[in-house]
Amino acid sequence: MSTIAFLVHPRRPDAIALAADASRWLEERGHKVLMPADGTPAEPLDGVDLAVSLGGDGTMLRTVNLAWAAGVPVLGVNLGRLGYLTEVEPAGLQAALERFLSGDYALEDRMMLEVAWKTALADTAGRGGSRGSSLALNEAVVEKTVPGHTIRLTATISRRPFVTYAADGLLVATPTGSTAYNLSVRGPILSPCLRAIVVAPISPHMLFDRPLVLDPAEWLELTVAGPRPGVLVVDGRTTAPLETGDTVTCRAADRPVRLVTFGPRDFHSILRARFHLADR
Repeated sequence: MSTIAFLVHPRRPDAIALAADASRWLEERGHKVLMPADGTPAEPLDGVDLAVSLGGDGTMLRTVNLAWAAGVPVLGVNLGRLGYLTEVEPAGLQAALERFLSGDYALEDRMMLEVAWKTALADTAGRGGSRGSSLALNEAVVEKTVPGHTIRLTATISRRPFVTYAADGLLVATPTGSTAYNLSVRGPILSPCLRAIVVAPISPHMLFDRPLVLDPAEWLELTVAGPRPGVLVVDGRTTAPLETGDTVTCRAADRPVRLVTFGPRDFHSILRARFHLADR
């Protein structure tokens, strides 16, 4: 008997209905199903054999965060528009579950990014600066909050001073995230099989405006240089406000997330289809 968790977009009736149908099919065959009422479990998926994401890439990103903590493989079902991360279409879900339960599948490792932040100032009770951390499959972004002005971010790479950016923000992406926000700021597209960290300025107001590709063993620390504040956004989620002196550290996570596939994923064919690339 296997335990399957369905994580659905709570405002997508088609996702809820598809999960309900698949749950009945699994339970009739003696498997256990976890499907929280609001679509997302509050705790890591300990004891789960497979996490199934039903939605778009946003739902997939939330699923990955929960599954990574428990070492659970993820199967993405595309009910969104782009579906860079999802493996199957809705009509193929039952067949995909049959293949997974019979062992007829492969796992594709995707690098994750560990994102930690620390405030420089004590809180109102006099305690030291606050800390927090999060995981990203796509990217972390430190960006401005004041319209019409840039944010200044001092960057160090593995404790070595690099440069102070003046820009609308700075984006730090994984290879998977190279086809997300990174794409719109003209960052490089990386094969998802790579382990690397992309650093790309957003609308830079400086001569050095080129993206960087770092080795996964290198890590990046960003300090808000002032005088204006910023905000940290991780995989599209507003995560922490940042003031002058606050820091954000990005490094490769110690292990990947594992995505279920049913054959080699042709990344270049996906690019061709998504961008309607024609032969010249």
